[in-house]
Order: sequence, then C-alpha cells, then structure tokens
Amino acid sequence: MPAHASTGPLSGCYVISLRPVGGHGGVRRAAAALGARTLALSPWRIEDLDDDDARRALERSLAAPKVVFTSPAAVASARRLQALRPADGQAWVAVGAGTARALRRAGAGDVASPQRMDSEGLLALPQLQDVDGLDVGLVTAPGGRGVIAATLAGRGARVLRANVYARVPVPPSPRAIAALRALDAPAWLLASSGEALERVLTTLPADALAGLRRARVVAASDRLADLARDHGLHVAAVAASARIPDMLAACTEASATP
Repeated sequence: MPAHASTGPLSGCYVISLRPVGGHGGVRRAAAALGARTLALSPWRIEDLDDDDARRALERSLAAPKVVFTSPAAVASARRLQALRPADGQAWVAVGAGTARALRRAGAGDVASPQRMDSEGLLALPQLQDVDGLDVGLVTAPGGRGVIAATLAGRGARVLRANVYARVPVPPSPRAIAALRALDAPAWLLASSGEALERVLTTLPADALAGLRRARVVAASDRLADLARDHGLHVAAVAASARIPDMLAACTEASATP
C-alpha cells in the first residue's frame, strides 16, 4: 500500500475505491490528505468503441434536440469520434460536474448538470421534463445507468443511445484480494456505481469478500444505499454526491459518529 499521512480524520483507515483500472488517483490523493490508505478494487477497464456502428449511433445521438452524457469517460470517447459542438437550440446535459467540465474542455460550451450528481439528480433537471415526442440522445456505455433511458422513455422520449465506450470486466487483482484478506483496520467502501458494486461482490473469493463486508459503505445516492443494504452491507452514510470530496466528507462525518 502507498504511504499515507500519519494524522487526519481518517488516519489508520482504508478507503476502498471501485473506480476503473487507472482511475484511482483522485481517490488516492484525497484519501491520503485525510490520513487514509486507498485499496484499489477495479471491476473493469475502460475501452473506446470506435467502429462504424458507434460512429453512426453517436452522429444520430448528437443531432437530437436534447443530449445526455453519462460520464467523463463518455465525453472522452465521444470526443475521439466526433467534435462536440452543440447546435443552436440544442440542450446538452451532463450527469455531474466532472462530466460537465469534460464537455467544456472538449469545446461544448456551458452545459447543464444537477447539484445532485447521480441519475436521479439528472432526471430532475428541467431540461429533461417535457420530452414527450422528442428525440433524446444518450451518450454512454453498454449497461449501467439503465434508469436514465427507462425514465426518459417513460416520459415519452425516443432515446437514441450511443455506446461510445465499453466497460471490460477484469478479475480482482491479486494485490486487492490479499489486502482484503488481511484487512485489520477500519475501512470505507465508496459506492458510486451499482454495477461496479455488484460485480465485485460476485467476483471476489469468499475470504476476500468477508473482508469487504466488514467495511462501512458510503453511498452516492439513496438508491445505491438501498442496493448495498440488499446485499447485506452496512451503510454508514449517503454522501451529498458521487464527487470524491463529497464521498470522503461523508466518511469523515460518519467516522466521528459513535
């Protein structure tokens, strides 16, 4: 495990990150500043989809009156396929602040994003309320965030899905398995993706899974908290959003509560 600060509100604790391969840096730095070590437990790696089907689907999606981007990875992969420039009259929305920042860096200008940075917060945006009979583009990956497409379709929209990247499953790393088996310190499991949580629960060996189950869960939404409880996990807090600072702030607050 990497070195960590000797003092801080999470000193002596582990933070378990379920980010994709190569995506744990932000968690690691923020956790270290609070005195915690990070246990990286990736359920998948990100892989661009750049075939003709993906290009055609993206072109159709970006032509819709309203376009939804579900993650920074979706923005990065879409940007490699096509310039991201909204047309006059289009409404582009992002699931959270990180996705909105990625769109601005890609040249998309100002885009809307919810204060509550999850599927529920996105679907509460005014831009996505009156969509009956409209095309809505959804720039995303296969699987995950199914509630967005289903809810928009339920509101009468025709959802034009563009899968621009894939989550390629990877087995738990030997290092992560060994760390969970030997886990003997307080641990916080950051749950910001239901799909990621369910994958690690089904792929870990039983003894490593026992270590994971000793962790206290901080969920990014009430929906994810309910999912964690359904799997028998102990939910300590629901964070203000899926942003790393908000997730770790919830860990800090919960750690101060007996």
